[in-house]
Amino acid sequence: MPQYVRLDVEGGVGTIRLDRPKMNALDFTLQEEIRIAADAAAERDDVAAVVVYGGAKVFAAGADIVQMASMSAAEMGERGGVLQACLTAVATIPKPTVAAITGYALGGGCELALCTDVRFAADDARLGQPEILLGIIPGAGGTQRLSRLVGPAVAKELMYTGRFVAADEALRIGLVDRVLPAAEVYESALAWARQFVGAASLALAAIKRSVDQGLDEGLQAGLEIERAEFSALFDTADQKTGMQSFIDNGPGKAVFEGR
Repeated sequence: MPQYVRLDVEGGVGTIRLDRPKMNALDFTLQEEIRIAADAAAERDDVAAVVVYGGAKVFAAGADIVQMASMSAAEMGERGGVLQACLTAVATIPKPTVAAITGYALGGGCELALCTDVRFAADDARLGQPEILLGIIPGAGGTQRLSRLVGPAVAKELMYTGRFVAADEALRIGLVDRVLPAAEVYESALAWARQFVGAASLALAAIKRSVDQGLDEGLQAGLEIERAEFSALFDTADQKTGMQSFIDNGPGKAVFEGR
C-alpha cells in the first residue's frame, strides 16, 4: 500500500493526491509513488483526465533536503535519473492533466506542477525554483519545462534569484493558467477535468503527443508528427462516429467509445 500518494477515481476523473505531512516534501518514497500513481492513471480506462493535488494547505514544498544533503555527485547522478523519470511519468500521462495548487509549490513541487498540461492556483499560492539558495539547480525538469513555459529569460531570472512568485505574477507570466480563491481551486480543477469524460480520448492523446513531441523536435518535424497522428485517427471508431454524427446531427453531439 502506498504511504504518501494515492490515486482516487470518481466520475471518470483521477486525482493523484499527495499526503506527506507537513509540506509534501518529495522524498524518494513519495517520488516513486507519484510514478506508480501516474502509470495507473495512464492505464486505467475509467480515468479520462487527471488532477494533481497536494491538499488544501500545500501543493508540495520541494525535495527532502535532509535526505539529499550528504549525497555525492555519483550518487545523485544515479538518483537524479530516477527523480526525473518519476515526474516525467506525470508529464506523459496520455490524458488531460491539471495541477490544483494551494500554498507552496516550490522546487520539486513546482517541477511537478510543470508536468501537468495546465495549472490552477490559489490566490495566495507561491511558486518558485529556489534551488540556487542551496547551491544547486533544479534537477527534476525545471530548467527545461519552466523555460519552455515562460520563456528562457523569465525562467533564468526566476532560477537565478530563487525568488517566490505570487499567484498574480504567475498568471501574468504564464506559469499558471487560472487564479482562484483557495477554497475553489480543487473543485475548479475537477470541473475542468470532467469535461473530458466521454470525449474522444484517442484524439486527446494525439493532441498531447503532437504538441509535446513537436515542441521538442522543431517545426518541420512537429508537422510530420501532426500528420502521422492526424492520419492514424482515421482508423479509429471515434473518427467514424464523430464525423457521421456531425453529418447527421451537427457538431458536438457524438458519443465516443475511446476506440
